[in-house]
Amino acid sequence: MKKITIEYRVPYADTDMMGVVYYANYFAMFERARNELMRSCGYSYKECEADGIALPVTHAEADYRASAKYDDVLEITAFVQSMKGVRTEIACEIRRKGEDKVLVRGFTRHAFVDLKTFRPCPPPAKFLEAVS
Repeated sequence: MKKITIEYRVPYADTDMMGVVYYANYFAMFERARNELMRSCGYSYKECEADGIALPVTHAEADYRASAKYDDVLEITAFVQSMKGVRTEIACEIRRKGEDKVLVRGFTRHAFVDLKTFRPCPPPAKFLEAVS
């Protein structure tokens, strides 16, 4: 399966009073990487929506192992962890640039849904081809 890694410099706005990245902001980082994963596969969210399909998040998890701080340059790696029926899981790992230690590991689960009915639908062949 395809993997991508993007860089992200932590802005002050992402931190809390302790000077570390606020825990919920990691999910926004997951989303950035997920968008770039789809784009790098040649099937962006924009194209998915143009095809009448959405990918709402149905579940999200994160395992926080260490903190990132203001101005850290992070490497966020994303990949398709699993595909089951109408669901897909996109996993992410976040590290400080140049370090092997994982700061945060997690995933988001999505359901493919028809934009008109918001009912589950099979993943498009374009998506399956793009991420394999």
